[in-house]
This record gives sequence, C-alpha cells and structure tokens, in this order.
Amino acid sequence: MKCTVIEHNYKTEHIKKHWLSGLSPSMAFYLPMMGTVWRSSRSAKRGKYKDKEWVESSYEIFHYLERAGLIFHVENFDVVKNLDEPCVFIGNHMSTLETFVLPYVIQPHQPIVFVVKKELTEYPFFRHVNNSRNPIVVGRQNPKEDLQNMISQSQDRLSKGISIMIFPQTTRTPKFDPEQFNSIGVKIAKRNNAPVVPLALKTNAWGNGRLIKDFGKIDPKLHVHFAFHEPIKVEGTGKETHEFIIEFIQGKLAEWQQESEQRLK
Repeated sequence: MKCTVIEHNYKTEHIKKHWLSGLSPSMAFYLPMMGTVWRSSRSAKRGKYKDKEWVESSYEIFHYLERAGLIFHVENFDVVKNLDEPCVFIGNHMSTLETFVLPYVIQPHQPIVFVVKKELTEYPFFRHVNNSRNPIVVGRQNPKEDLQNMISQSQDRLSKGISIMIFPQTTRTPKFDPEQFNSIGVKIAKRNNAPVVPLALKTNAWGNGRLIKDFGKIDPKLHVHFAFHEPIKVEGTGKETHEFIIEFIQGKLAEWQQESEQRLK
C-alpha cells in the first residue's frame, strides 16, 4: 500500500469504501487492522520496525478507517510542516484512534515519541511496537518519581531533536474534563525551553469497547478532527499557557460539536 504523506490541511474525499462498511463499519475496519497489528508486532519483535515502518503501518490504520466510512479533518497542518525545532505536543485524549494515526500525521515532518503508561509496554497486542518506538514511560505508583523520570527522558529526546506527544489526562475519555488535564506537558516544555503545540482532538468515532477498551464501535456519523495551534513559548510559571491550551481544546470541541449537530439534523 502506497503511503501518501499529508502536506496541507486535509479532509477525507473520494475514498473507495470497504464492501463491508455499509453493513458493519467496525468489521470493515478491524478485519484488515488486525493484519497490520500482527505484521507490525512481528517486525518490531525482530528489531525491524523503524520510523519508516511506523509511518507506513499508521497510514494503513488511517486508510482502513477511511474505508470503513470515517471522515477526517486536519486543520492548521502548516504548524507541523514549519516547525524548526522540537516541541511538546499537548492534546486531549479521546480514544485509541489518535495513538494509531498521529504517527502518520506528524512523524514524516517531525520525529516524535509518545509519553505512555507502563502497562502499554506490557500490553499483549501492542507491546513490541510500543517498546520499539523508545517511548517515555511512566507508572502510576509514585507521581514525584514519575515526574523526575519524565523530565529526564524528555530532556534526552528533545536534545536529540525529537518532539514529544503527551496526553495529560488520567485516562482517555470522550468528554473533556479540565480538572483531569494536568500541566505536566507545560512543565516539561518550560524545563527544556521548548515550545508547546496545543492539539485539539475529536476522535470518538472510534469508541471505547465494553470488554476491551481499545476495541470499540466504529461510528462514521462522527467525524474525526485534529486541529493544531501555532507553537507557544512558555512564560512565567506556565499557568497561563496551561489555561490557554484548555481554552483552545474546549473551543474546538464546542465548534465541532455544533457542526456535528447541524450535519445530523
């Protein structure tokens, strides 16, 4: 499958849908998706899953979601293309979708690693892939120790020209709760004198599953949105930057919700 790189703002158009998409978008997606996961895991286990393979497998997931009926919107993408230094991307975490798709969106233009929970490095389906990407790993036992480890690992990645993607919530959820959105990303950026790039996401078209959270319903009625904000330098304590990121995400989510309600009338 030829991997085409996103160059500008993007909207899904003229995609040939999977023959199952009209009957079951979930089956239309998960059947080919599991093949990609299996091949990627095998490649990573053999030490052959590098940047190129990561982008290609992420593109396959993106493509399968479109073929299942999902419509993607990527806004203000020039931010990613024009970055001239590593940054800290800070976004809300709504579903599994963003962790699968963002490597395809960002990595071709800006090398990136994710901040991940320790259990994801042990997860049966994806651990080999996760571990191959040199993520910043955090646990949940000692917040103070986690913070120090994150700062140390972040400094290492940023000094090598690698950006960081962090979702500063306790867990992924379709509803954005500012109280659960901590300021760790801003702290990391300030400590390393790196800019932050706010990223608003609406990805609940890939729902959370009842038995296995990662495998929920695929709902084409819900469009997928990514919106990047211009880089921001952290000033002072970082409180104003953190509040601005929250306001940006809330504003985009409200805008997209209104568009969705109008579209579904």
